[in-house]
Amino acid sequence: MKTLEGGCLCGHIRFRTTGLPEFPHTCSCRMCQRHTGALTATWVEFPAEAVEWIGPGGRPALFRSSEKSSRAFCSTCGGSIGAIDDEPVVALLTGVFDKPHLKVLKPETHSYKGSRPKWWHPDVGP
Repeated sequence: MKTLEGGCLCGHIRFRTTGLPEFPHTCSCRMCQRHTGALTATWVEFPAEAVEWIGPGGRPALFRSSEKSSRAFCSTCGGSIGAIDDEPVVALLTGVFDKPHLKVLKPETHSYKGSRPKWWHPDVGP
């Protein structure tokens, strides 16, 4: 079974995932833009039971951002980690993985293209 690890800017929040990531995608919605400070966020998802919080900070702090989801971040450094959905799904920003260059993290689709500036064209897909 494939495992991946990652964490926040200061290392207080660390995680280990088991299995292959699902729904690798980019998103340019206004919520993702404000959560990350970037025009486009890059995400992968895991079932909640496939994510183990292994750092000294335990689980990340949460901000309830919508009816179905909370944004996850480190309460020490403020670094964005991802989102924890009610489904239960944990969506992790690919930039927080220790090896964000891995092919299994490459986005395949782009969500909310209409929210991106017209001059911004993220390249996704095979």
